[in-house]
Amino acid sequence: MGTSPAIFSGCLLVIPLRTFGVRFAVESFPLRHSILACTSRLVSEKPSWRWSCCCKCRRGGENGYTREEPLIEGEDYIVVNFYSFVLIRDPVAEVEKHLAFLKELDIHGRIYLNEQGINAQYSGPSKEALAYVQWLRGDERFSDVLVQTSPAVNGHAFPKLKLRYKPSLVQYEGGISHLPLLDPSMRAKPLEPSEWRRKLEQVMDNGEAASPSTVGSNCILLDVRNGYEWDIGHFRGALRPEVDCFRSTSFGLSEEKDAPPESDPLTNVDKEKTDILMYCTGGIRCDVYSTILRQRGFKNLYTLKGGVSHYLEEQGTAEWVGNLFVFDSRLSLPPSAYSNRPVDATSSNPVFARCYICDSQVNELRHRNCANLDCNLLFLCCADCVVGLKGCCCPKCTTAPRLRPVLYGERRYRKWHIYRDSNVQNPPSV
Repeated sequence: MGTSPAIFSGCLLVIPLRTFGVRFAVESFPLRHSILACTSRLVSEKPSWRWSCCCKCRRGGENGYTREEPLIEGEDYIVVNFYSFVLIRDPVAEVEKHLAFLKELDIHGRIYLNEQGINAQYSGPSKEALAYVQWLRGDERFSDVLVQTSPAVNGHAFPKLKLRYKPSLVQYEGGISHLPLLDPSMRAKPLEPSEWRRKLEQVMDNGEAASPSTVGSNCILLDVRNGYEWDIGHFRGALRPEVDCFRSTSFGLSEEKDAPPESDPLTNVDKEKTDILMYCTGGIRCDVYSTILRQRGFKNLYTLKGGVSHYLEEQGTAEWVGNLFVFDSRLSLPPSAYSNRPVDATSSNPVFARCYICDSQVNELRHRNCANLDCNLLFLCCADCVVGLKGCCCPKCTTAPRLRPVLYGERRYRKWHIYRDSNVQNPPSV
């Protein structure tokens, strides 16, 4: 569910963990994740250390790594995501109640509550992570909350627990507390994954989404995520959103009649007759943004219930290509993390993924941070450019004063003082 290399949709990035010198054997991961049964099991040959970090945006500041306790042998960790728009009359008291329940549980993540509901993404041992869900569902206000789970192989996917009152469950320019989010009629109509698939196939068969920005099209497929999320995976026919942070999303809001359709697919569309199919990671961004569009006069709004993660669990990779960007330390998950359905060969062939520097095809669908600490840009990069630019995103960054070493694989940067007094840019060993 998303917002943020940032918090949920675009402004707090949590960068991956890496265990050093330790191999893991995975007996089985939950391929059909449910709240009643989660069969993933992680077995390590010896205890290892987890590292975690966060930065405040795609060009974030210094990463705040912390060294944590060793992984407990035999524990299986999962990441849990859910949200619900529901009236909470006393959110401060609600926060205290949740804190009291979680104080004895090993839960890390972001759980925010306010008068409009709850938005949660967290990790923990599966039994403890699901115990919170079961406790929450005991409250009739949250009894039908849709929960998504996925495996967290290296332990916690978040550095610590942040559970608090927050004025906006999703970060958007001007806030969202004034939006009528508690009124389902003001949000887009949710489509079950099977309905969404049929709709997409129908649209593709009719050729309506071949040029999603064409004036007069009966249907527009709208990716309500960030551009860097699209870069590693998306539905076929969806244009790349030209935004790096959900809070600045403005599709359909421009008053300019000649705004280029590449930057705004909703320019000059018929608000009464055009079907707008919206999707995001977990669904919350679509619910928020569809409410904004509804206020702007758009009538036929549809959203993918549970987002892409729920779709991959229910329908596999039909009409989907690539991986799914997630806002935690893992950054990128293959469809197989959500479903045991066969992966479409065309889905696993990332011909669309391009190197940020040279525009060549990228085989690894995983972002990296620029080695220049003061840039820290999140970008895709081919192996040649990683070596040629010393892990940086551009030639200028290679001469920066606070340059970190080149990292390979899933390793992520630690605090600057780790590198400050050493010769960090020695020739890399690949």
